[in-house]
Amino acid sequence: MGKINTWCLVHYARMMTALRQERGDVPGWVLVTVMTAGLVVAIWSVADGQLKTVLSNALRSVSQP
Repeated sequence: MGKINTWCLVHYARMMTALRQERGDVPGWVLVTVMTAGLVVAIWSVADGQLKTVLSNALRSVSQP
């Protein structure tokens, strides 16, 4: 084998070892998802009436010429 082939195989083996050991950042993604859901619920509870009014006005303006 040539030097380039050996170099590629060595780096491929290192990369595969690193990927097998990588567990990812699952707790981070769970935290982001839970916080996003919390923000949606908080904003929805505060602005429920205003959101309904905006949606009704938008639908009314589209359906009427």
